[in-house]
Amino acid sequence: MEGLHAVRLIGANAFLIDDGELTLVDAGHRGSIRLLRGYVAQIGRKMSDITRIVCTHGHPDHIGGVREMTTRNDAEVLMHPADIAGLNVTLREAWNARDRGKLIAWFTRGPHAATPLHDGEVLPVFGGLQVIHTPGHTPGTVCLYAPRHRILFTGDVLQVRKGKVSFAHRYFSSDYEMACASVERLTEYDVQTIAFAHYPAWTDDANGVLAGLAKRARHMVAHP
Repeated sequence: MEGLHAVRLIGANAFLIDDGELTLVDAGHRGSIRLLRGYVAQIGRKMSDITRIVCTHGHPDHIGGVREMTTRNDAEVLMHPADIAGLNVTLREAWNARDRGKLIAWFTRGPHAATPLHDGEVLPVFGGLQVIHTPGHTPGTVCLYAPRHRILFTGDVLQVRKGKVSFAHRYFSSDYEMACASVERLTEYDVQTIAFAHYPAWTDDANGVLAGLAKRARHMVAHP
Protein backbone atom coordinates (compact mmCIF):
# COMPACT_ATOMS: atom_id res chain seq x y z
CA MET A 1 0.00 0.00 0.00
CA GLU A 2 1.29 3.43 -0.90
CA GLY A 3 2.74 5.21 2.11
CA LEU A 4 2.94 2.11 4.32
CA HIS A 5 6.08 0.03 4.71
CA ALA A 6 6.53 -3.15 6.74
CA VAL A 7 10.11 -3.12 8.05
CA ARG A 8 11.68 -6.23 9.54
CA LEU A 9 13.63 -5.19 12.63
CA ILE A 10 15.32 -7.33 15.26
CA GLY A 11 12.63 -9.39 16.97
CA ALA A 12 9.54 -7.85 15.38
CA ASN A 13 8.02 -6.20 12.35
CA ALA A 14 7.71 -2.43 12.49
CA PHE A 15 5.58 -0.25 10.24
CA LEU A 16 6.83 2.95 8.68
CA ILE A 17 4.09 5.33 7.58
CA ASP A 18 5.09 7.95 5.04
CA ASP A 19 2.58 10.74 4.61
CA GLY A 20 5.00 13.61 4.24
CA GLU A 21 6.62 13.07 7.61
CA LEU A 22 7.55 9.58 8.80
CA THR A 23 5.87 7.76 11.69
CA LEU A 24 7.27 4.49 13.00
CA VAL A 25 5.03 1.96 14.73
CA ASP A 26 7.23 -0.09 17.11
CA ALA A 27 11.00 -0.14 17.18
CA GLY A 28 12.29 -3.70 17.56
CA HIS A 29 15.06 -4.81 19.89
CA ARG A 30 18.12 -2.74 20.64
CA GLY A 31 20.37 -2.76 17.58
CA SER A 32 17.49 -2.37 15.12
CA ILE A 33 18.62 1.10 14.06
CA ARG A 34 20.99 -0.38 11.47
CA LEU A 35 18.11 -2.16 9.71
CA LEU A 36 15.83 0.85 9.97
CA ARG A 37 18.49 3.26 8.71
CA GLY A 38 19.08 1.05 5.69
CA TYR A 39 15.40 0.85 4.85
CA VAL A 40 14.83 4.59 5.28
CA ALA A 41 17.72 5.29 2.91
CA GLN A 42 16.33 2.75 0.44
CA ILE A 43 13.09 4.74 0.10
CA GLY A 44 15.01 7.97 -0.32
CA ARG A 45 14.44 9.42 3.15
CA LYS A 46 16.56 10.27 6.21
CA MET A 47 16.32 9.15 9.83
CA SER A 48 15.71 12.78 10.76
CA ASP A 49 12.44 12.58 8.78
CA ILE A 50 10.99 10.31 11.49
CA THR A 51 8.93 12.66 13.67
CA ARG A 52 7.20 10.15 15.95
CA ILE A 53 7.59 6.58 17.17
CA VAL A 54 4.40 4.93 18.45
CA CYS A 55 4.96 1.88 20.66
CA THR A 56 2.12 -0.62 20.89
CA HIS A 57 3.46 -1.86 24.23
CA GLY A 58 6.48 -1.90 26.46
CA HIS A 59 8.15 -5.21 25.67
CA PRO A 60 11.81 -5.11 24.60
CA ASP A 61 11.16 -6.34 21.04
CA HIS A 62 8.92 -3.31 20.52
CA ILE A 63 10.70 -0.50 22.38
CA GLY A 64 14.29 -1.74 22.71
CA GLY A 65 15.42 0.22 19.66
CA VAL A 66 13.81 3.50 20.68
CA ARG A 67 16.77 5.09 22.49
CA GLU A 68 19.20 4.66 19.63
CA MET A 69 16.60 5.85 17.14
CA THR A 70 16.01 9.10 19.01
CA THR A 71 19.57 10.00 19.96
CA ARG A 72 20.15 12.27 16.96
CA ASN A 73 16.68 13.49 16.11
CA ASP A 74 13.66 14.99 17.83
CA ALA A 75 11.22 12.15 17.20
CA GLU A 76 8.44 12.04 19.78
CA VAL A 77 7.97 8.66 21.46
CA LEU A 78 4.38 7.77 22.36
CA MET A 79 3.27 4.99 24.73
CA HIS A 80 0.29 4.31 26.95
CA PRO A 81 0.94 5.68 30.48
CA ALA A 82 0.41 2.25 32.07
CA ASP A 83 3.44 0.91 30.21
CA ILE A 84 5.48 4.06 30.75
CA ALA A 85 4.96 3.59 34.50
CA GLY A 86 5.80 -0.08 34.25
CA LEU A 87 9.27 0.64 32.90
CA ASN A 88 10.19 2.30 36.19
CA VAL A 89 9.91 -0.94 38.19
CA THR A 90 12.91 -1.86 40.34
CA LEU A 91 14.47 -5.31 40.40
CA ARG A 92 13.45 -5.70 44.06
CA GLU A 93 9.81 -4.93 43.20
CA ALA A 94 9.80 -7.35 40.28
CA TRP A 95 11.51 -10.11 42.25
CA ASN A 96 9.36 -9.75 45.36
CA ALA A 97 6.18 -9.79 43.26
CA ARG A 98 7.41 -12.85 41.31
CA ASP A 99 5.74 -11.13 38.39
CA ARG A 100 6.97 -12.11 34.90
CA GLY A 101 5.71 -8.86 33.38
CA LYS A 102 7.59 -6.77 35.95
CA LEU A 103 10.77 -8.76 35.37
CA ILE A 104 10.51 -8.21 31.61
CA ALA A 105 9.97 -4.49 32.27
CA TRP A 106 13.06 -4.33 34.47
CA PHE A 107 15.20 -5.87 31.71
CA THR A 108 13.79 -3.52 29.08
CA ARG A 109 15.77 -0.47 28.08
CA GLY A 110 13.01 2.05 27.52
CA PRO A 111 13.01 5.47 25.88
CA HIS A 112 14.68 8.52 27.44
CA ALA A 113 11.24 10.13 27.56
CA ALA A 114 7.77 9.27 26.32
CA THR A 115 4.53 11.14 25.71
CA PRO A 116 1.42 9.45 27.16
CA LEU A 117 -0.84 7.92 24.54
CA HIS A 118 -4.50 7.66 25.58
CA ASP A 119 -7.43 5.51 24.53
CA GLY A 120 -9.57 7.26 21.93
CA GLU A 121 -6.81 9.63 20.85
CA VAL A 122 -6.48 10.18 17.10
CA LEU A 123 -2.99 10.73 15.76
CA PRO A 124 -2.59 12.97 12.68
CA VAL A 125 -1.15 10.08 10.69
CA PHE A 126 -2.42 8.05 7.73
CA GLY A 127 -5.68 9.97 7.59
CA GLY A 128 -6.21 9.67 11.35
CA LEU A 129 -4.79 6.80 13.41
CA GLN A 130 -7.11 5.84 16.27
CA VAL A 131 -5.69 4.57 19.56
CA ILE A 132 -7.49 1.58 21.13
CA HIS A 133 -6.41 0.57 24.63
CA THR A 134 -6.38 -3.24 24.75
CA PRO A 135 -4.78 -4.19 28.08
CA GLY A 136 -3.75 -7.67 29.07
CA HIS A 137 -0.64 -8.52 27.09
CA THR A 138 0.78 -5.60 29.06
CA PRO A 139 -1.24 -3.09 31.10
CA GLY A 140 -0.68 -0.41 28.46
CA THR A 141 -0.99 -2.39 25.24
CA VAL A 142 -2.70 -0.47 22.44
CA CYS A 143 -3.87 -1.25 18.92
CA LEU A 144 -3.97 1.37 16.17
CA TYR A 145 -6.73 1.64 13.58
CA ALA A 146 -6.61 3.53 10.30
CA PRO A 147 -10.26 3.87 9.17
CA ARG A 148 -9.44 5.34 5.76
CA HIS A 149 -7.49 2.20 4.87
CA ARG A 150 -9.32 -0.25 7.20
CA ILE A 151 -6.02 -1.41 8.67
CA LEU A 152 -5.67 -2.56 12.28
CA PHE A 153 -2.15 -2.61 13.77
CA THR A 154 -2.35 -5.11 16.63
CA GLY A 155 1.18 -5.34 18.02
CA ASP A 156 1.11 -8.56 20.05
CA VAL A 157 -2.60 -8.52 20.90
CA LEU A 158 -3.08 -11.22 18.25
CA GLN A 159 -0.88 -13.97 16.89
CA VAL A 160 -1.18 -16.67 14.23
CA ARG A 161 -0.99 -20.28 15.36
CA LYS A 162 -1.34 -23.25 13.02
CA GLY A 163 -2.70 -20.99 10.31
CA LYS A 164 -5.38 -19.37 12.48
CA VAL A 165 -5.55 -16.00 14.21
CA SER A 166 -5.48 -16.41 17.97
CA PHE A 167 -5.09 -14.45 21.18
CA ALA A 168 -1.89 -12.98 22.59
CA HIS A 169 0.78 -15.38 23.81
CA ARG A 170 -0.23 -16.61 27.28
CA TYR A 171 3.29 -16.90 28.67
CA PHE A 172 4.32 -13.35 27.79
CA SER A 173 1.03 -11.70 28.81
CA SER A 174 0.69 -10.01 32.18
CA ASP A 175 -3.03 -10.90 32.34
CA TYR A 176 -4.00 -13.46 29.71
CA GLU A 177 -7.74 -13.42 30.46
CA MET A 178 -7.82 -9.65 30.14
CA ALA A 179 -5.82 -9.85 26.91
CA CYS A 180 -8.45 -12.19 25.45
CA ALA A 181 -11.35 -10.03 26.67
CA SER A 182 -9.77 -6.93 25.10
CA VAL A 183 -10.30 -8.39 21.63
CA GLU A 184 -14.00 -7.54 22.02
CA ARG A 185 -13.12 -3.88 21.50
CA LEU A 186 -11.65 -4.62 18.10
CA THR A 187 -15.01 -5.79 16.76
CA GLU A 188 -16.21 -2.16 16.88
CA TYR A 189 -14.12 -1.35 13.81
CA ASP A 190 -14.47 -2.24 10.14
CA VAL A 191 -11.22 -4.06 9.44
CA GLN A 192 -9.95 -5.31 6.11
CA THR A 193 -6.31 -5.93 7.06
CA ILE A 194 -4.84 -7.07 10.37
CA ALA A 195 -1.18 -6.06 10.62
CA PHE A 196 0.67 -8.20 13.18
CA ALA A 197 4.05 -7.62 14.76
CA HIS A 198 5.35 -11.14 14.11
CA TYR A 199 3.35 -12.56 11.21
CA PRO A 200 2.31 -11.62 7.66
CA ALA A 201 -0.75 -9.41 7.34
CA TRP A 202 -4.16 -11.11 7.42
CA THR A 203 -6.85 -10.13 4.90
CA ASP A 204 -9.17 -13.16 4.87
CA ASP A 205 -12.45 -12.05 6.48
CA ALA A 206 -10.74 -9.97 9.15
CA ASN A 207 -14.01 -8.77 10.66
CA GLY A 208 -15.29 -12.34 10.93
CA VAL A 209 -12.04 -13.47 12.55
CA LEU A 210 -12.25 -10.74 15.19
CA ALA A 211 -15.91 -11.52 15.88
CA GLY A 212 -15.06 -15.21 16.32
CA LEU A 213 -12.27 -14.42 18.78
CA ALA A 214 -14.54 -12.11 20.78
CA LYS A 215 -17.13 -14.89 20.99
CA ARG A 216 -14.47 -17.32 22.23
CA ALA A 217 -13.36 -14.80 24.84
CA ARG A 218 -16.90 -14.37 26.14
CA HIS A 219 -17.26 -18.15 26.39
CA MET A 220 -14.02 -18.33 28.37
CA VAL A 221 -15.36 -15.80 30.87
CA ALA A 222 -18.70 -17.62 31.20
CA HIS A 223 -17.05 -21.05 31.53
CA PRO A 224 -13.72 -20.52 33.27
